[in-house]
Amino acid sequence: MAKQIVDVNVTGIPSVITAGALDEDLWSAVLAQLDEVARHIDLDPGIHAILRHPERELTVAVPVEMDDGHIEVFTGYRVQHSSARGPCKGGIRYHPDVSLNEVRGLAALMTWKCALVDIPYGGAKGAVRCDPAHMSERELNRLTRRYTTGILPILGPKRDIPAPDVNTNAQIMAWMADTASMLEGQAMLEIVTGKPPSLGGSLGRRQATGRGLAIVTREVLKRQGRSLEDTTVAVQGYGNVGATVAALLHAMGARVVAVSDVSGGLYAPQGLDVPAIDEHVARHPRHLLEGYRAPGVETLTNEELLTAPVAVLIPAALEQQVHAGNAADVQAGIIVEGANSPVTPEADRLLAERGPVVVPDILANAGGVVVSYLEWVQDLQSFYWDEEEINAKLETLLVRALNDVWTVSQGEGVPLRLAAYMLAVRRVADAIRTRGIFP
Repeated sequence: MAKQIVDVNVTGIPSVITAGALDEDLWSAVLAQLDEVARHIDLDPGIHAILRHPERELTVAVPVEMDDGHIEVFTGYRVQHSSARGPCKGGIRYHPDVSLNEVRGLAALMTWKCALVDIPYGGAKGAVRCDPAHMSERELNRLTRRYTTGILPILGPKRDIPAPDVNTNAQIMAWMADTASMLEGQAMLEIVTGKPPSLGGSLGRRQATGRGLAIVTREVLKRQGRSLEDTTVAVQGYGNVGATVAALLHAMGARVVAVSDVSGGLYAPQGLDVPAIDEHVARHPRHLLEGYRAPGVETLTNEELLTAPVAVLIPAALEQQVHAGNAADVQAGIIVEGANSPVTPEADRLLAERGPVVVPDILANAGGVVVSYLEWVQDLQSFYWDEEEINAKLETLLVRALNDVWTVSQGEGVPLRLAAYMLAVRRVADAIRTRGIFP
């Protein structure tokens, strides 16, 4: 079944791109990755078995009265993969094709991501099977509040803290926080992150994932002795994440030559005028690239963007976009994973044989969870930092994580992805071993 790529754009309106069939089930791919890492680090078999099973899974029915009066029942999920290193953390996505196995895989990826950047969280993920593009704001409000009610027994600022993900945004988080507060009879704003600043949200949170991608891209180029000014970049997905990383890399001096969204892509070998594109997207009724025209700018498909002649490719939409069918045609020497698992395991093996550097998602797109952590800390202590301080802390944590991964990669002679997973799994395993098995 074809799947759609959705990247929430700068105004929170979803951009949807049709993609090919997924190569394989995400949960199976995550388990295969864990098994490979376990062999490399000689992981204790008991701890390996623990990490192959999510701690808790909750499936809820979400009945919603639609605007025309009829009742629609949606299916919601919340999966908590591990709380060994702290309360669970992970986003909520709204998508018509989401499955429990996808949520399991994404929850495990959050466990590794939080461990990799060394913040005191475990991993979780949530989702509702729905098509938000065909729902009104009132319907989304009712859906969010009923879903929150269903999963509230396993949420809490010291248990599990949701955040925005595909097709959700600060408004959705505000509704979740308000629902929890009303049901608990006390302010519970710290129960989610990614909220509006007026409700305790952190400054810089909306741009955090894209900013993190730009920082990681800059640092990888630096380690290769290359300058941003001589680097060409293609970005798949021009929503909040994609637009932010494109704007920041453009401002840093890189030449962004290709971008795309649901309406197709734009390509200009001499470099795109990113600020002008952002102005166009802001004016467009659906906030899309569609209709943008400029001298020297050509159109291209999303599939063509993935194989464009660029130095850096940033897939910033949904998972499994670089697959066995197109990996051989990818020309980028560096792939920075802005989305979760945008490169399939088979494609990863094919790319490793050819030599491109693949910066894994659990490192590259960790900016969002880093600033979510900073937001949570600010909420718990009722003390807030300005945006400059937030961005500085984000950069410190990401550069440190990249240094750690780079050191393991060089020392063990393994690709960055395997190095990142080895480091992350070791940290989670150490937490489990130190805590012991209850009772």
